[in-house]
Amino acid sequence: MDWHETEIRVRYAETDQMGIVHNSNYLIWFEVGRGEFCRARGFSYKEMEEKDNALMVVAESYCRYKSPAYYEDLLTVRTRVEEIRSRSLRFIYEIYRAADDVLLAEGETLHLVTDENKKVRSLPASYKEKLLSAEIADANAFPENQGPS
Repeated sequence: MDWHETEIRVRYAETDQMGIVHNSNYLIWFEVGRGEFCRARGFSYKEMEEKDNALMVVAESYCRYKSPAYYEDLLTVRTRVEEIRSRSLRFIYEIYRAADDVLLAEGETLHLVTDENKKVRSLPASYKEKLLSAEIADANAFPENQGPS
């Protein structure tokens, strides 16, 4: 499975008193990467939830910190799907600093697919196909039924 890359610039609010990015931000950046990965494959979380009553609930998360990031660093979040089962999926992430291509963090998240009542359900086949697709949708296109009126 191919990596999808998302750029993020470190904001001042994401740093601590020492000017280093606080560790909690990496999980937020994983979420940003995951959302952009899905959009690049032609759908959004919102579409899954509203149209197909399928929510991807985080069941596990892991992050290994390798090197610090600092205010104003331009980062690349690399995201890919590692595994898809009938009712769960696992994403893998790497975060690099663009200026020197240093690996800052790596991690993964495991998601259970549930309905709006938090009952575990199968991942709709159409999303599995899109997630496994090597074809990238037009990055400037809006997901179905979510464009401007």
